[in-house]
Amino acid sequence: MPGRQSSSAATVLRAVLEHGPVARSTVARLSGMSAAAVTRQYAGLAGLGLVTETGRLARGGLGHPHIPVDIDVENHVVAGIHIAHAQCTVAVLDLRGRIRAQVSVPHVSTEPLALLHHVAQQLRAFLGSQVPLGLGVAIGGWVDPDEGVVVEHASLGWHDVPVGDLLARHTGLPVRVDSHTRALVRAEQLFGEVRSAESVVHLFVGNVVDAAIVTGGVTHRGPRSAAGDIAHLPFGDLACGRGHSGCFEVTVSDRAWGERAGTSIRDVLASGRAGDRAARALMAERARIVGQAAALLFDVINPEVLVVTELGVLTFPECLSALRSEVAERSTVCADPGRSVLASSFSGDTVLGVAAGAVQLDAIYSDPLAVPVFGLT
Repeated sequence: MPGRQSSSAATVLRAVLEHGPVARSTVARLSGMSAAAVTRQYAGLAGLGLVTETGRLARGGLGHPHIPVDIDVENHVVAGIHIAHAQCTVAVLDLRGRIRAQVSVPHVSTEPLALLHHVAQQLRAFLGSQVPLGLGVAIGGWVDPDEGVVVEHASLGWHDVPVGDLLARHTGLPVRVDSHTRALVRAEQLFGEVRSAESVVHLFVGNVVDAAIVTGGVTHRGPRSAAGDIAHLPFGDLACGRGHSGCFEVTVSDRAWGERAGTSIRDVLASGRAGDRAARALMAERARIVGQAAALLFDVINPEVLVVTELGVLTFPECLSALRSEVAERSTVCADPGRSVLASSFSGDTVLGVAAGAVQLDAIYSDPLAVPVFGLT
């Protein structure tokens, strides 16, 4: 639990993130802290290489010149690994959550030890001489971030895999692990479009389908962080691996939708981008089914904002329209889907890398004075 000093540092760092470049006097006004307290915290954060002066002289409210401060995006990076069904995404991000570089690493095996050893080797080669503050790992399914354990990932067949410990051993980096949906909702809070929202639902539809729930600005996890499993909501007639009929995940997952099209979901997207109306109509159909689930979640949780990460919604305007139309028709509490049902702030090409990096960035913005344990001295 961060102490008072670290909480004050986090408050200053978040204010700079949200408003920078910004004067320290403005940070004091926004945070309710004294100017002297902000100056002390700024000095500590600058010493860690997290913030910097921009060098552009500006005028304060009383005419006194000041030098704005901002997040230092040159001094440090974080690394991220997103583990999906068929490949990993390895990324390097700056402290504003922007991807500097990323690469896709196909699985050589889905056996946990072999997969993690291989992706760690690829990460080391990808980083070269860069030394990140830490490594964030995002993955679908049931993840216990306190233990760094993937409790269950159905499509990979993983159970109780100590991902955090294994990757720390392989990379020598501090490692944090969380579900990609919780990571993405945190990325939305830090870098995206929902910074002011106190209640948010994030719905992720890929090969894994799950949700994250934020209330009072805090992500709900439940015992051992099992909250958010919506894979078995009834939305069709296909049988899932547990023998249930009509489960949401097996109905709308990337693999299921690719099989329905007789190809891969990426090929469907490529055809749609090339102007294939049938491909775009197929993606819009999936968006309508996702909209049915979104309407249900909206009525059960009643959030200010519901964010959807789904390839069609991120790619084609008609898919977002179809999603919102279903919510408008089916939800009894969502008064204006055009304002409260949003596509992810991050593009389909970057969203998985952002999810991975956000796991580590969340730790930095929550407790910046702990940054020395990530490798700074």
